[in-house]
Amino acid sequence: MQQTLLFFFLAFLSEIAGTVGGFGSSIFFVPLAQFFFDFKMVLGITAMLHVFSNAAKLVFFREHFSWRLVLVIGTPSVLLVIVGAYLSDVINVKYAEVILASFCILFSIFFLWKPDFKIAPSIVNGASGGAIAGFIAGLVGTGGAIRAICLSAFALEKNVFVATSAAIDFGVDFSRSFIYFYKGYMNASSWLYVPGLFAIAFAGSYVGKKILNKVSQENFKRIVLLFVLITGVALLIKTFSG
Repeated sequence: MQQTLLFFFLAFLSEIAGTVGGFGSSIFFVPLAQFFFDFKMVLGITAMLHVFSNAAKLVFFREHFSWRLVLVIGTPSVLLVIVGAYLSDVINVKYAEVILASFCILFSIFFLWKPDFKIAPSIVNGASGGAIAGFIAGLVGTGGAIRAICLSAFALEKNVFVATSAAIDFGVDFSRSFIYFYKGYMNASSWLYVPGLFAIAFAGSYVGKKILNKVSQENFKRIVLLFVLITGVALLIKTFSG
């Protein structure tokens, strides 16, 4: 019981942080959940949590969307997440985790060092970033940091950032959840966590939105990059210590 409560508490904190950061809870939740479950079950549970959490964000941030970016970044993300999910039990996941962690660390440090540097907000860059984020999400369970960096290039207002990211992520997680279920990543005990994950998704998104309303645009960008950096370091440590 204590382990279950700790798991739900960490999931709740991950959901709050993911909402404030704008790139979803999985970048925090996936490394933490692997202390409780095996990797394949973590992928299945993460997909469920994210479907719920992104549905919550679509409700709470329904007035703020950039539908152009949803199409430009979201379409390749959904297509490539299916490929990554199919390969999740073929490719050595540790290699993918090292790549993801290294990417998060290097890019977050660079953007904290050079805050005025901008990736060109082009369709090609948006689609390429969406494709990479989707593939990594399907493969290792989280690609939100890559999508956050990609979205940051378009200098979106914080609420638009969160809403657009959630809309893209909803399609990504809804698609990969079918692949994970088909591959049998969810066992009978996994479904017992569904009610708790549903409640946490909405509660964490609501609390995160309240916190986000009190954060300035400038501080919001720093928070996003710091979250990406911290999670990248944690994921790298976990990968090499596992």
